Amino acid sequence: MFYYLNGKITVLEAGLAVVDCAGVGYACHCSTYTQSQLRVGEERRLYTHVNVKEDAFDIYGFSGREELRLFELLTGVTGVGPASALAILSVLSPDQLTLAILTGDEKAITRAKGIGAKSAKRIILELKDKIGGELDFSAGTGASGAVVLPQDSGKVALATAALAELGYSQSEAAAALKGADAEKLSVEELVRYGLRAMVLK
Repeated sequence: MFYYLNGKITVLEAGLAVVDCAGVGYACHCSTYTQSQLRVGEERRLYTHVNVKEDAFDIYGFSGREELRLFELLTGVTGVGPASALAILSVLSPDQLTLAILTGDEKAITRAKGIGAKSAKRIILELKDKIGGELDFSAGTGASGAVVLPQDSGKVALATAALAELGYSQSEAAAALKGADAEKLSVEELVRYGLRAMVLK
């Protein structure tokens, strides 16, 4: 219904931001992550998801499209409603949530209020393929543009997927992970290794 709202932020309260668009104030439910990037009096654009029910018309606003995408993916998981999705996005940034899902980090997701281990497992199970499934991890010579990976490097493939989801190209991710000891490091440690390598290069 609304793709985004563009206007001045006039009110910031816990879990809520009001955007003034041509004199009309739109109340948007927001995560702590989005609110941390807003200031009263500033002109901002919030990407929106509208939830229409018989007795409610709720607008959810996000500072970026990636957070909106994750919110919509989360609310598509069985048993996860808008409030739970916002709770998750309030304790994990989009990048952190993406990494948690790709690496199967249930503990990180259960930091959100009202999210137990069972729900965290379901989120990871239902979203892992949706978030990382479109990436190409085929082993090969590299002539076709596919990432060249050792044949037994499942952890490296997952780490490459996580880095790609964080905005790096697959070639950058593969180069950053070159030399990492995949046998000794966990997927999460491999991702940290890759991030450090790209920062220091």
